[in-house]
Parts: sequence; structure tokens; C-alpha cells
Amino acid sequence: MDKFTKLTGVAAPMPLVNIDTDMIIPKAFLKTIKRSGLGVNLFDEMRYDRAGNEIPDFVLNKPQYRNAEILVAGDNFGCGSSREHAPWALKDFGIKAIVSTSFADIFFNNCFKNGILPIVLPQEDVDLLMGDAEKGQNARMTVDLENQLITTSDGVEIAFEVDPFRKHCLLNGLDDIGLTLEKKPAIDEFEKKAAQERPWV
Repeated sequence: MDKFTKLTGVAAPMPLVNIDTDMIIPKAFLKTIKRSGLGVNLFDEMRYDRAGNEIPDFVLNKPQYRNAEILVAGDNFGCGSSREHAPWALKDFGIKAIVSTSFADIFFNNCFKNGILPIVLPQEDVDLLMGDAEKGQNARMTVDLENQLITTSDGVEIAFEVDPFRKHCLLNGLDDIGLTLEKKPAIDEFEKKAAQERPWV
């Protein structure tokens, strides 16, 4: 998993509330177990018409937001079914941080496990960031995980909270496997001792 330290990029405004995981990645695309290749189908039913043509008014189809790395979203982002494909699709598209007033618990947890930083802020702060994101590609926002600060294109700083353990994992690029491998010396020592004490196992 890539380390997340400091990100400066374009933020896309998505003020819709209750964006569920089926909207993020429709069930038709859940057949794969690969984490790559899902970005093209992110928000598929909102991005494309029935003939597969892009819908120009959808935010991520607009030229200024095609390379967005941050989403500023409405309340209760990631609700619905507990599909890990949702953060996979967001990450594959290039989204590395999402700001909202609240997230569904399972989606929130899955984001951290896949290298995406979900940030919960009060409505007034989200409104401010939404307004900044609406300025387009010239309004680049900075998300500083180490100092837990978001800086708008105008230099306004907004502090955010993050669980210390999850912060450690993102800063060091540690998913569940990476966390286990951090304990490899202790695991090796345990196995060596176990083999000596119980050679018949």
C-alpha cells in the first residue's frame, strides 16, 4: 500500500447526500477480485448514459475534475452494502482523500485499509471546502495527514481528527498484511521456539 503523507491536488465537489456503494461501483462490476481496473466504472450509472457515452454534466466528466484526487461529498458517504470494491474503484480512479460530514462505518474502515483517507468535518467546514472545490482545477487543496490539516486554495487551514493507529498505518503504507509483516521477527522467533519444543508438529 502506498504511503499517504501530504497530498496537493484538485478536489471535486459532490454535494449529494447518501451516496451508496452501489452508486460508487454498481453490482455489475463486482465479479473481479482485482483491485485495479475499476476506476473506469466508478460512479458508472452517473457518468455514462445507456449507450455508454459520458454524461457531460457529471462532475468527474468535466475537464477540470478528470484528474481529481480529493472528493468533497455530502453526508453519509459510502452507505449501503459492504463492498470493498467501492474504495478499490475510488483508488483506481485516483481518489486519495474524501471529505464529508459522515461516512458509513464499513466503508470508512475499508478506506483506511486501501490507502484512502476519509476525513469527517462539521458541516460548516465541508461547506467551505465544497465552495473551494467548485472553483475548478486552479483551486488546488492540500491534505496534510502528519499535521492533520487541510489547506484551501486561499490558504485557509482546517484541522481534522484521525485515529492515531490509522494515521500510523497510512503514513507508513501499512495494510493488514503490512502490519503483520512488521511483526515478522517475533513471528520467526515464535516458530523457531515452537519447532524446538514440539518437533513432532
